Amino acid sequence: MVAFTNLDRFRSVVAAALSHLEARREEVNDLNVFPVADGDTGDNMALTLRAVLDELDRLVAEERDRTIDEIGREEIVDAVARAALLGARGNSGVILSQLIRGAAEELVSRPGELVDPTLIGAAMARAVDRAYASVREPAEGTILTVVREMAHRIAKELAHGPDTRLDPDAPAETQDAAIAAILEPAVEEGQESVRRTPELLPVLREAGVVDAGGHALTVIFAGVVAALRGTEAPEIDHHAPARVTHPEHASETYRYCTNFAVTGTGLDPAPFRDQLEGIGDSVLVVGDQHTLKIHVHTDDPEAATRLFGDGVEVSHLDVADMHAQIVERTEKLSGNGHGPAEPLARCAALAVVAGDGMRRLFESIGAHTVDGGPTLNPSTMEILAAIHQVPAEEVVVLPNSSNVIMAAERAAELSEKLVLVEPTRSQQAGLTAAIALDPSRAAEENGVAMHDAVVELSIGSVAPAARDDVHGRFVAGDAVGFVDEEIIAWGDPEATLGAVIRSLARDREIVTCISGEGAPLSDERIEALAPEGVELEVRDGGQPAYWWLLAAE
Repeated sequence: MVAFTNLDRFRSVVAAALSHLEARREEVNDLNVFPVADGDTGDNMALTLRAVLDELDRLVAEERDRTIDEIGREEIVDAVARAALLGARGNSGVILSQLIRGAAEELVSRPGELVDPTLIGAAMARAVDRAYASVREPAEGTILTVVREMAHRIAKELAHGPDTRLDPDAPAETQDAAIAAILEPAVEEGQESVRRTPELLPVLREAGVVDAGGHALTVIFAGVVAALRGTEAPEIDHHAPARVTHPEHASETYRYCTNFAVTGTGLDPAPFRDQLEGIGDSVLVVGDQHTLKIHVHTDDPEAATRLFGDGVEVSHLDVADMHAQIVERTEKLSGNGHGPAEPLARCAALAVVAGDGMRRLFESIGAHTVDGGPTLNPSTMEILAAIHQVPAEEVVVLPNSSNVIMAAERAAELSEKLVLVEPTRSQQAGLTAAIALDPSRAAEENGVAMHDAVVELSIGSVAPAARDDVHGRFVAGDAVGFVDEEIIAWGDPEATLGAVIRSLARDREIVTCISGEGAPLSDERIEALAPEGVELEVRDGGQPAYWWLLAAE
């Protein structure tokens, strides 16, 4: 809520709110069981606030020397509300964006008024109305209940306390103190409301948790109070994570949590809600005639985007694999996970892989993976969901097959993140590219480094023939050796592999050999095939279809 005469002060409050939420983000994630136990409420609300902060950073850079009134309150709050809308992810993020939008609408409706406790109370009331209106079937015991009871507490404080209207010339310190004084009891009320949520929502009671979104909201407001006062935040309860054995919500039957924005003219949310409910659930459609934000749980994200026709622009598409999220969350809460969430890197690699050993090889050098299956051919939506899971601002996708490049490029176009595709055509080339990535560099810089690493690479492979050769060179089951996609040897596996290694080793110092599923030679026999002066590294990839994948540097 715009409570200040300059943007820097407003930005500092939003930054404090986000910082407090980030500090408790994993705690919020661990409470998440409604509407789906996918463990991302903290992430989604933080991303929504991050979008607001990024927009404020843009405005501050452009308008640093002008006051809010000089810029225009309407322009600022419209920009902030739109940023929240476009940045929102998940149920909780979309509802938070609607709270921000409702408050913004109230502020715009009162041009020239100083933002004081009375206006804060009105903005909170409008925010509650907007949030409830965004949900087809509002559930009590959620963030909606918590914000409603916080707004009601502010209204009571205003009704029974001294006059809280401030003089238009009130100094900034007085304004900050007055707003903090009205928000602090609301935070207390919010905590009480959060503690009561299990009484109102059976799924929370059965899981032994409080509502994640409501808890996150109290953390956000505590951060606001801290920034206004320049002191420590009001103390917020810590809540234990959910029991692993809780019953899941029915939306577990749908795989993808899908969020996207639609831009056009004359947009009406109502008919789209009905159509989206025909292909999924947990539907939210919010916005105005020009911009809508959509959230739906579905098995077919592309079908969801197609419902809006050709006369609109679809953007900010974000797809999360809820089945994978639920598994990851359950492992974490049962003590079998990998500990705290990884810190957000600037850039990371996402590799399409086939085989557990290949996955382990990529992960051992810091890359993230998406399972391409036996044919190494994931869908665009599977790649997009994997991009969402990568804890980095920017992502370089390694398709590792010519058949995957188009799907990877489409996923890159659709993703809300900055995504670059380095068109690797084999898994062994992908490994070389992944080694060249520096997580502190931008994706574009990494793309250049990865391309340079791969361009001089020589690639080979040996696979069992699937059928007899029409030219009579080999029969089904014989070994067939390739160098850069050209057949150079066939017949006995050991002799064929030796021929490929010798061909690759010309003028090379290092040859890497990755053994696949059912490879008929031991590591020792493979190592004995190394030409003099060449270092031969043997690794287990477990990939299907190919006995050995090779690369020479």
